[in-house]
Amino acid sequence: MKKGRFSTEEMSFIEANAEVLSPESIAEKLDRDPDSVRDWIGKNVGFSASQKKEAVVANELKEKPYYKELSNQFSAEELEMFEFHFKKMWSQFRDDVFHTEEMQIIDTIKLEILMNRILKSQRDSQEEVAIADRLVREEKSRDRDQRDMDLIVNLERQIAVIRASQETLSKDYKDLQARKATMLKDLKGTREQRVKAIEDSKLTFASLIKKIATDPQYRNRLGLEMEKMRLAMESEKERLSEYILFNDGQVDQPFLTSETSKDKD
Repeated sequence: MKKGRFSTEEMSFIEANAEVLSPESIAEKLDRDPDSVRDWIGKNVGFSASQKKEAVVANELKEKPYYKELSNQFSAEELEMFEFHFKKMWSQFRDDVFHTEEMQIIDTIKLEILMNRILKSQRDSQEEVAIADRLVREEKSRDRDQRDMDLIVNLERQIAVIRASQETLSKDYKDLQARKATMLKDLKGTREQRVKAIEDSKLTFASLIKKIATDPQYRNRLGLEMEKMRLAMESEKERLSEYILFNDGQVDQPFLTSETSKDKD
């Protein structure tokens, strides 16, 4: 492990990746002590309010009861990606997340990681096919009496098996992609009802007048509400215009005007 001051290249790397990588990951890539990296970030890298909030969310995630299971399910690299998506999605919803939505977020990120695994497997399979195909071509380029036919048959069988597995992986990827799209849609749907009242409240005075003039049902409903309010006001006005005995023994008229005054000259 390296000791001493950070070089210019190391400082540039830390500053460029402080937001997206953990201090431990940066330290591993630079072969440095994580505490030294963390101290340097704290002293030299300024974070915005949103970045600080995301850091808090990431720390809270590690305190969740299910985080231990996540650590067992994913590699260190995958877990880092999970934390990245989690804090971004959590911030996107402005911390207004119910437990059921939290579980949806977790499942959605899991699907994303599984999709990434499939893509990595596809890449590895393509590399294996390329190597096997090259070996087959090299073997077939030899004179017929010098060819190793058993090797050729074995390699071609391997290529066929790998390509068949690629088709299966492609199908699995499409299935996961469809499930992820559905979950994202459901996650958005659960929030639509919660923000509907806010969206409906975005009504200007001009649009309100237009709605009253063009929507008879809305106009009648407003009329009924206004009349109920008027009747309730008149009833309360009449009650408060009478003499009322208060707890301290005083008698008075809470609503006193020239019309409600009961004093006689």
